[in-house]
Amino acid sequence: MSKLRILVTGATGYVGSRLVTALLEAGHDVVAATRNPARLADFGWHDRVTGVALDAHNKESARHAFNTAGPVDVVYYLVHGIGQPGFREADNRAAAIVATAAKNADVRRIVYLGGFVPDDDDLSEHLSSRAEVAEALSVDGGPDVVWLGAAMIIGSGSTSFEMLRYVGDRFLLMPMPGWSVNPIDPISISDVIYYLVVAAGDRVPAGSYDIAGPETSSYADLLRAYARIAGKWRAELPVNGVDTGLVSWVTSAVLPVPGGLASDLVESLDHPMMASGNGLRDLVSDPPEGLVGIDEAITRALESRKPRPVDALVDPHHLADTDPVWAGGDTLRIRQLARHITPAFARPALGLLGVVPGPVAGAVRTGLDTAIGLVPRMKSA
Repeated sequence: MSKLRILVTGATGYVGSRLVTALLEAGHDVVAATRNPARLADFGWHDRVTGVALDAHNKESARHAFNTAGPVDVVYYLVHGIGQPGFREADNRAAAIVATAAKNADVRRIVYLGGFVPDDDDLSEHLSSRAEVAEALSVDGGPDVVWLGAAMIIGSGSTSFEMLRYVGDRFLLMPMPGWSVNPIDPISISDVIYYLVVAAGDRVPAGSYDIAGPETSSYADLLRAYARIAGKWRAELPVNGVDTGLVSWVTSAVLPVPGGLASDLVESLDHPMMASGNGLRDLVSDPPEGLVGIDEAITRALESRKPRPVDALVDPHHLADTDPVWAGGDTLRIRQLARHITPAFARPALGLLGVVPGPVAGAVRTGLDTAIGLVPRMKSA
């Protein structure tokens, strides 16, 4: 692929920050767009990108961002407001604003990362919004659009993986509602980044493509795999007649994930989340080392011990120091808080926190977060 000038919206987000790293490694010029460019200084790649302020909900901001960026070949659209009130309509408006600004700036292509959209008339707000955003990005005479749909992304810092982690860690009896056996095609974060980078080139025609890992699973089997790989014995509790609405409410109450975000994601589990036949594997080769399977992806995610700068991660599955503060597990969070009050000579003893049972660590972490007034909040893209 020839060298491109690429603007990444949502550059400070989980996927966006890792994508910027990969694009730089591939030799592209990167423009990192975010509402608050001052935040870019927190990222290891900040001095290798051009930073621009872009509020996707504001037409003048979008126009000014493209004028400041100069000629741009490709835009990655990674903006979403999931978990925030009224996000569906707001996301649609934002997509149309950015697409129009990209058209006026003669951008060739928009690459959009959304989700699978099951063939069902009764979809959650989250799932319905993904298709509507893709449509809003397609404006007459504007850039062509490549829509990549993904289900659960496995990697430390990914919201869906962190929810899996906290359920597996905090519940000795893992609840298994009837819908937990719905099939799902998860994908590792490294494979997501691979497909995103490839989608900027001419090998991928405009259109919608589902991306997935090499294995189909279910939410129940993913929980079992997590517990097994994490070395945790967990019993299962079949729960009949419990819908995702109730589970989403409970999830918001007991997991250290922003409540609205957790609720919207859980409600999407009421549908099979399988990739359609229209994927990228017929157009592009697999990554050099092959697609990452479920067990390997979880193993690599759990190998992360200390957050590092996103461009210095040994593996994109590891936790970056710019990922959400609530991510990484209860033990890591307790260590981070305890280091502030523990003398240097005693800090090696904090490693013993790893033997604390998950439910106990969860309770301690919740107490500490409450004591310092930390309430998980939605992190802007």
